This record gives sequence, structure tokens and C-alpha cells, in this order.
Amino acid sequence: MEKTKEEKRGQFQRLEGEIAEESKRLAIAIGGPAGLYSGGIMGFAQIVRTILVSYLHLPIQNFDIAGLIYYAINIPVLLLGMKDIGKQFFVKTICCLTAVTIFLSFIPIPTETLLHNDILGSTVIGALMCGFGMGTALRMGASLGGTDIIALLLIKWKKNISVGKVNIITNAVLYGICLFLFDVSTVIYSLIYAAVSAFAVDHEHSQNINVEVRIITKLDDMGLEQEILQKMDRGITRLESTGAYTNEKSNMLYILVSKYEVGQLKNIVLKYDPHAFIVMNEGVTVIGHYKKKL
Repeated sequence: MEKTKEEKRGQFQRLEGEIAEESKRLAIAIGGPAGLYSGGIMGFAQIVRTILVSYLHLPIQNFDIAGLIYYAINIPVLLLGMKDIGKQFFVKTICCLTAVTIFLSFIPIPTETLLHNDILGSTVIGALMCGFGMGTALRMGASLGGTDIIALLLIKWKKNISVGKVNIITNAVLYGICLFLFDVSTVIYSLIYAAVSAFAVDHEHSQNINVEVRIITKLDDMGLEQEILQKMDRGITRLESTGAYTNEKSNMLYILVSKYEVGQLKNIVLKYDPHAFIVMNEGVTVIGHYKKKL
């Protein structure tokens, strides 16, 4: 009788181990080693993938169909916004989106988190890497698709919005849905991921940051102003000024640009006047007609 009990206990333990391994494999297949969910359209793609895997029992072996779902959802969004975002941005985004889909679909999913048994640390590091990657793509005139495209379209008509803000709003809705489907800890860690990645996107996507520039120059040459108008498509306000100490006449050019354009503006100004006095004020609020660029 004792032997029978031991055998049953052993069988039960083996069954527990098999269930744990299968649960771990399923969690990795569904949400990566941490079992978390990305935000935006990718998050919705992951939820669809979860339904297909968990409820329809779609067989997958280290292949993430969320990438393909993400690609399929993004095509209509890109076509909808192609006229507004421009041909060059559209082509670059298609290239980025295709690369991301291939990487997501065919690169093997890790079985462990970046920091062993530290989900919070892994979440923050992963979010920073992802956020800076998305921000860099935006800064280079492309996008990884998803809510980035929707946000960029909204930026054109609403001044106080940013890609990060749109992502946070979208993710709040997404994780509200997740709260009914998954455990609370998954939602909390996923929210942390969304907030950190949104911060990283806005930090890297310098087109969101307005910069007020005052250029004081003694040049009367209109070439400087014409080059700024033509190459940067930015308006200029020119004021006559007088130095209090030297009593010399000069011109002050007042311009609003994005932080991304500061380097280009400096190069143009210094080409015409190496002795120009330039003052910049970052992060100003603009009310009125101001062209937001992608």
C-alpha cells in the first residue's frame, strides 16, 4: 500500500511538472518570457494571438504570429494616412514595418527574462530600448507603424499632442480590456512598460519639442532669410535692434523650430554670419499658426 501511495505521489509530481512546463511554454509563446503585453496596435495583435493560441489551439513552435497580425492591421492605417504623411515617410515606414514583422516572427523567443527573476528591471530595460528605437525611427523620418501613424496624423491639427501621449491613452484602453482577461500583475507591469516606453519615445522624438530662436546679426543680406524660408519652410520675424553699449544697428530674426531642426538652422546662420549671436529657449508653448513637422 505504501508503494502505491509513493507511486501516486510521484505521478502527481510529474504531472505537476509537465503542467508547469506547458504553462511556461504557453506564456512564452503568448507574451514572451515575462508574459507581458505591448501597447498600441501591437498589444491588440498580441491579444488576437492569445485568443488563437489559447482558445483555438493554434499550434506554434517559437513562431510569433503577432508580427503577421500587426502587419495586417497596419497596412490599412498606412494607406489611410499615406496622403498626409508623404510618400517618403510611407516608403520608409513600410520598410521598418516589414523588418519588425520578420524579426518578431522568426527570431526565437527567449525563455528567460533579461534580468533573471527580475520582471520589473527587465520591463524597464525593455521599455527603454523599445521606446528609443521607436523614437529614433520617427526622428529619421519613419515609423514602426501602429499608433505612431495615428499620433503623427493628430499632431498635424492638434498642437499640444505628442506620440507618447497618444500611446498612453491608447494603452489605457488596451490594458483596461486586459484587466478582464488576465491577472492584475500582468496589467500593472504592462502599464509600467507603456509609460516608460512613451517617455523614451518623446525624449528621442525631438520634433515634439518647440525651440524659440533669436538671431542677432549685422548682416543686411537677404540670402540668410531666403535660405531659411526655402530649406526649412519656417517663418521669420525680422526686427531692427540697437546695441545699448555700441549703439550699433543690427537685425534680430525671431524663429520657431523643432529641436530636431536646431542643428540645420545653426549651420545655415553660421554659413552667412560666423559672428551671429544666437539665443535659444527650449520647450516653449506655442498658440496659433505653427507648422508641426513629422
